Amino acid sequence: MTQRLSPKLSALLERFYQRDRNALARLITLVENREVSVAALMDSIYSRAGRAHVIGFTGPPGAGKSTLVSRLITRYRNLGSEVAVLAIDPSSPFSGGAVLGDRIRMADHFTDHGVYIRSLSTRGSHGGLSRAARETMLVLDAFGYDPILVETAGVGQTELAIMDLAHTTVVVTVPESGDSIQVLKAGLNEIADIFVVNKGDRPGAQRLKTELELSVKLKGSQGWRVPVLVAEAVNDKGIDEVLRAITDHRAYLATNSDSEVDKEKRLREFREILTTELSEKASRALKSEALAHVVADVKEGKVNPYEATQSILSDLAVLARMFVVPLEKTARGQW
Repeated sequence: MTQRLSPKLSALLERFYQRDRNALARLITLVENREVSVAALMDSIYSRAGRAHVIGFTGPPGAGKSTLVSRLITRYRNLGSEVAVLAIDPSSPFSGGAVLGDRIRMADHFTDHGVYIRSLSTRGSHGGLSRAARETMLVLDAFGYDPILVETAGVGQTELAIMDLAHTTVVVTVPESGDSIQVLKAGLNEIADIFVVNKGDRPGAQRLKTELELSVKLKGSQGWRVPVLVAEAVNDKGIDEVLRAITDHRAYLATNSDSEVDKEKRLREFREILTTELSEKASRALKSEALAHVVADVKEGKVNPYEATQSILSDLAVLARMFVVPLEKTARGQW
């Protein structure tokens, strides 16, 4: 049963449907803060999404992803597209918020109302992607932005989680980040739809391009052939070729959809949403008065965590209180 929306959230959604950017920003904040109303919100807008092309950009820190994205924004704006950018940033160890400032990195587009840029913190999420990233993309999609450019933090050895979020994955690397063996070790060769060797004026760029082309050839493919492009984003060179490759890949996907792959993606999305919802409801329930005695007994060592868990899972009345929470009795009571 779909949870009804509070009057306040309904009013906010109405403004959102009228393309009010302030309402958009507020809804994304609700998503990122994991408000109790997020599930109902996403259910309401889900049917309006699914039109945007989501392009993920990943690769090592310092590869010039932000500059490349900024150049592509300009190209898309020249074509009349309204663009959204989701920058997945490393988390502050103190606040949990995004450390890198999106408007500092993409200041050229600050005053352009056809561009919406938002930073999300990773908050320790595996692969550098926060769990709010998927919902935020759906919100941006439902608002009408197309394309949506997602830039990952580039933290750690892999950013493989981008594969489930993006339709087209652009792996950006640079000569000084190491040869293609490092790319293969990181697993990026498996998710790349397009390779971009950025900072192509530096020594080793052409060698890296050749090695990546060889790895693509050895991998083999009966479908999309992954292009390896050389660019100099800071000098605005090679950007048109990158845009053309992205456009070609979108056209390829439109005529070569794999129904089994799509089914598996929808199943993984469902599992992620279900496990997240259960986890968040359990966390809120443990802060409630209904389970205060159980929490106290665990803290005092009167019962061990396994015994406490089993007692909760075997009590249907307790489970009902945990997972069926009336709207007016939500933890924050705000939405």
